[in-house]
Amino acid sequence: MNTLWIPHHRFLAAATGPSGCSINRITYLGLLGSFLSILLLQWLSSYTSNNWLIAPFGATCVLLFASPQSPFAQPRNVIAGHLIAAITALLCIQLLGHSALTMALAVSLSIVLMQAWRAVHPPAGATALLLTLTTPGTVGYEFILTPVLSGSLALVLIAAVCNNLSSGQNWPLYWFGRKAAAPVKTDS
Repeated sequence: MNTLWIPHHRFLAAATGPSGCSINRITYLGLLGSFLSILLLQWLSSYTSNNWLIAPFGATCVLLFASPQSPFAQPRNVIAGHLIAAITALLCIQLLGHSALTMALAVSLSIVLMQAWRAVHPPAGATALLLTLTTPGTVGYEFILTPVLSGSLALVLIAAVCNNLSSGQNWPLYWFGRKAAAPVKTDS
């Protein structure tokens, strides 16, 4: 009998996953930080003539406040990642118009450019997609300043405060680039 062989052993976890619930001071600070971030951006949207809040910022909050030690949650990655994605998407829309090809190209090019600039931030892929899903003519290059840049900066500033309220946490790991590794001694 010919059956399709599927290497199912590759999909099995080598170790058991996390067990139990872990709530601690850092968890509560993450709750506070994400709450204040979204509340502030929505408040600024309500009391100014600009929209400060976009859906990808929700995912950015998950990284900033639930996984702040991740390279994806560092200021350079958050700010530059969202900026790269927004600029790339707007250029794709300008050159190709709104289409499925534009959506795919904007997200894909954003990923490549974030990698090239060492500023990968997964929620920024959603920023590129969001822009390509907008009604033609409703969003222009001002979107780069507000909400993308201003919102990213606000999230990073709130994270800098909330993520450093606990003595067991030091954030960010770096602002503009990764810390250089210590030189390796050779016996030559």
